[in-house]
Amino acid sequence: MGKTIRQLSEEFKLSKQAINQRINSINGFRSKHTYKVKNHLEIDNQGVKMLANFDKQKRQERQPNRQAENDKDKNIDQILLKQLDVKDQQISKLQKSLDQQQQLQLTTLAENRQLKEHLRELSGFLESSSPTKKQQGIDKDKSNNQDKNKVVEANNGQERKYKNKASKSWWHFW
Repeated sequence: MGKTIRQLSEEFKLSKQAINQRINSINGFRSKHTYKVKNHLEIDNQGVKMLANFDKQKRQERQPNRQAENDKDKNIDQILLKQLDVKDQQISKLQKSLDQQQQLQLTTLAENRQLKEHLRELSGFLESSSPTKKQQGIDKDKSNNQDKNKVVEANNGQERKYKNKASKSWWHFW
């Protein structure tokens, strides 16, 4: 003897609509496990067991889906972890490169300072020796002028004309 939908709703503590939804959600349930007695629908014992285990069945059906979702999530997590490792390696390489660049820049600045100090020292030597160089330059100019005067005196006529022409600029001709 089967049970009615009202009896099942009281037994499972569900509404009649919920029992009807479960019956409708199972394929072929009405044709295999229900029969009509007078004005009401009765469900055989095997059908009652199916409805009682309905929640367990749904959980089991959902469980493989959850397992698949969990697997997908684990795969995604693994991929993301690998990507994070790669990014960490890239960041460490960039950090090393930046450190090397900064060290190189510091050594370059130190070398530039040393060169500037060396130039200051050299310019100090040049300034202290410049009066003697000027004197030497004046002495050379005097000796060169004396040599030229001698040449001019030796070739009196021709050299003087050439010298006069060279000293005249273009505006002297107007």
